[in-house]
Amino acid sequence: MTMQEYFLEIKDPRHEGYVKHKLADVLTIVMCAVMCRMSELCEIMVFAESRAEFLAKNFGITKIPSKSTMSRILSLVDGKKVAEVIINLMKKLVRDDGEIIAVDGKAIRSTSKEGKPHSALQIITAYMTETGLILGQEKIHEKTNEIPTFQQMIEILNVKGKTITADAMHCQRETCKKITRKGGEYVLTLKKNQPELHEDVKIYFENERVEGYETLEKNHGRIEKRICRKMENIDWLKKRHNWSGMKSVFEVERIISTAKKTTRETSYYISSLEADEEKFLTVVREHWKIESMHWILDAVFGEDDSNFHTEQAHITINIFRKFAIALHKKYLTKIGSKRSIKQNLLACLLNDKLLLDVISA
Repeated sequence: MTMQEYFLEIKDPRHEGYVKHKLADVLTIVMCAVMCRMSELCEIMVFAESRAEFLAKNFGITKIPSKSTMSRILSLVDGKKVAEVIINLMKKLVRDDGEIIAVDGKAIRSTSKEGKPHSALQIITAYMTETGLILGQEKIHEKTNEIPTFQQMIEILNVKGKTITADAMHCQRETCKKITRKGGEYVLTLKKNQPELHEDVKIYFENERVEGYETLEKNHGRIEKRICRKMENIDWLKKRHNWSGMKSVFEVERIISTAKKTTRETSYYISSLEADEEKFLTVVREHWKIESMHWILDAVFGEDDSNFHTEQAHITINIFRKFAIALHKKYLTKIGSKRSIKQNLLACLLNDKLLLDVISA
């Protein structure tokens, strides 16, 4: 199936008699524009109008919709269905043989109501960190709704043999039960939302001298030292706190030094894995990749300032941005390039052949 054939699975909400531009063609234009870092409505239209010959030659799109038509279609189309189709397409194009699934929520700040920052549309994403594959996503409108939404996602996702990582919000007994019941493992950040367990772990590491595994990185005048230390025996902790599958507890201390100052930060984690400190530090660093993906959405695509008028349009463009990140990551890995995703997005804008190569990589 071609990408346009995948888009045919999405129901066109318009009256059949008034359709001048096929929905699959409109979504193909959006996809190509976003692959070139152009994801706002005015940018998509500039791309479509200036690359009309490219779109006709490679995708058979002979008519470019007006800006108002494009806006109306993106406002009407079911964003959740678009996301489902794109995720299925990603699973065909991007490997899913990774070990770690990172889960995190991200708000689109421009969608919040005045004076109500927590009203913004938020999207919780399950992300295969090694390959950039999106396994699933759901929208939420209140941060507290992220917990039950994540637990529902676990029921749908295939987590058997995978390790789920998430921030402290998801350090919940019920979440751990659901993951282990489905044959998965977990590494979850532990903070004060679990006060008794957090206090016991904090006191232990503050009072016991535990050797750890260290890494050191130097980058642009910044030195970052990471030390992972693991509890030697957690039998007493398991008796005191009833957490499904908990086999390890560890801390990661980050010491960051620049010419001006040195900062220290310590984070605690619980896990169903039995592993050494080096492995746990690797898992924690893998989780940062979903935060990196969210950073690209904001810093490269400007998602926080996105000005679409409807939730459906925001959800649709969000999944196309994630699709672009995954395909660019796959392409750069395939050719062994050190070029950044941001640089490759721009290169696709200037090079038709490269754009087609990335889409078909």
